[in-house]
Amino acid sequence: MTEEEAQAWLRSEYDVSRETWQKLEIFIATLREEMQRQNLISKTSADSLWSRHIVDSAQLLRYAPVPKTGKVWLDLGTGAGFPGIVIAILSPYQVHMVESRKRRVEFLNEVIDKTDISDHATVIGDRLENVETFPVDVISARAFAPLERLIALSHRFSTKNTVWLLPKGKNAVRELKGLSPKRQKMFHVEHSLTDPDAGILVGKG
Repeated sequence: MTEEEAQAWLRSEYDVSRETWQKLEIFIATLREEMQRQNLISKTSADSLWSRHIVDSAQLLRYAPVPKTGKVWLDLGTGAGFPGIVIAILSPYQVHMVESRKRRVEFLNEVIDKTDISDHATVIGDRLENVETFPVDVISARAFAPLERLIALSHRFSTKNTVWLLPKGKNAVRELKGLSPKRQKMFHVEHSLTDPDAGILVGKG
């Protein structure tokens, strides 16, 4: 997927308004500026921000419950803002982003301020183990921890209706097979729109 194709898909899939598009552009500009101070994404993907990061994050909304005000999305290890910031810009989900690294917390709060999404986007600057439990509608994690550990740490936030959206790249099937039979039944694999060799683990419960 080229950058042009990524932008065209985004406009078509989500009918992105001019204001929302501007917020995405502000996010990207802030990210590029911050990359001069800290390593937020790989240099090899810096020229493919729309396809490798924006659309790669946005596609998760295809598998999430219909976004409504009051629905809660928990994003683990948000880092450079993927997918948490993208989800908060594109939807009315109440997005809570867990990130323990101080400089990245500062960056995420700067983006939230610049894009004016503070009414439904917050950063929890702590390790997940220290975060108070609350029920959520969606749990996502793009590069947080191996699957077994990820579920063990975050399962307390889930209910029987919680949807799990876990991009796992080319390791999706292998990591899924590493789970217990009971937990394997929670998930299935969807192919990533941005990379046909990559998989997204979609689960419920």
